[in-house]
Amino acid sequence: MTVDQRTRMMKDARPLSTEEVLDVVLPGAIAAHGELAARGARFRQVRPLGFEVDGTAFTLRVEGRCLVCEPGLDAAGVVARLSVDALSDLVQDYQSTTGLMMTARVQVVRGEATDWLTWEPVLRALLDGRRVYETGDVTFRDEGGQPLDLGRSFGLDDDREEMAHFLAEAGFLHVRGVFEEDEMDAVGRDIDHFISLARPDDGDSWWAEDGEGNAQAVRVLEFYEKSEALRGLVHSDRYQWIGELTGDGHCYRRGAEGLVKPLGIAKGLSDLPWHKDCGQGRHSYMCNALTCGISVTGADRVSGALGVVPGSHRANVMMPGRDPVMDLEARMLETRTGDVTVHCSDTLHRAHPPTQRPRKVVYSGFRLPLLPGDEAIVEDRYSKQARAELSNVQDRIAAAGEGSG
Repeated sequence: MTVDQRTRMMKDARPLSTEEVLDVVLPGAIAAHGELAARGARFRQVRPLGFEVDGTAFTLRVEGRCLVCEPGLDAAGVVARLSVDALSDLVQDYQSTTGLMMTARVQVVRGEATDWLTWEPVLRALLDGRRVYETGDVTFRDEGGQPLDLGRSFGLDDDREEMAHFLAEAGFLHVRGVFEEDEMDAVGRDIDHFISLARPDDGDSWWAEDGEGNAQAVRVLEFYEKSEALRGLVHSDRYQWIGELTGDGHCYRRGAEGLVKPLGIAKGLSDLPWHKDCGQGRHSYMCNALTCGISVTGADRVSGALGVVPGSHRANVMMPGRDPVMDLEARMLETRTGDVTVHCSDTLHRAHPPTQRPRKVVYSGFRLPLLPGDEAIVEDRYSKQARAELSNVQDRIAAAGEGSG
């Protein structure tokens, strides 16, 4: 059983010129996947996509059964203006259409921002050979070939092969009773302590605002380093077996973030909307990593349980949000204190806002090992400071679409 979907090596990513993209990358991609991408473009009914890149203009559109690239913008229904380094990242899946908007590296100057985002699955089909999701593409079967019970949860003593199969099929897992209540109390006290120390713009926290404009810290970064109570738990056998589940060699990433989910949040990234962890890019380099939510206080329908869309890790769809073409039903994972949820990094998920009780949760997880011959790359955009700056990402997404019309 495997959830490893990687098709690229990090060491191969490098700055590409516009000429290399036009003369080498796109012709090669069209020869390999042009028909697959055209099928996806027709299904999504996308408008021809034009690029303005430092004085060079070109358009991607469907012609017959294939996607083609032509100079100029005469046929373009949507036009994106970006730099050559942003184009280089886009064609190498280092940043997605969403990621470029979140970091203010693209401006939509013709059409709507949604037109640009709708092209994401088509571009991934063209550049990475991922079929654009169509209705009915994903089904669920258990090990015996029967319909899979998507409402099932597991205990620590349940069969690990069944768990691995469920995770590979559904893209998520709910494991009951991994930790004790007193252990979660200790972790919860650490969250409260470091939340109390947080200050705006400290680079150590995320902030949000309630309906009256009062700002409050909602996420502690570098929580693994800060919480001795957490470190003792995540290195225990009760937790580490999760990384061995699929046989892909997942390694604990030695990092965590401690979250509080207050009532009444109106602005900021406290209750994240539908998204994939690879939605900003790098699916072909990282997926599927395993993200684990440790339920410090438990979560139900009135305290903001995690929502997931089963099977979405097998669906190449538009991001962000819940793509309207996806015929997969969402589920809410209600947990008790000490439970652990696991989801693949390409599984669509969200944080439902609490309505009656706040909750606390720690997110940590496991990454895939490097592919043979690959080399790890350390980047500023994934630093603590860069992650802290995501607090105002909604404002930057809105700014990226201001030139559209």
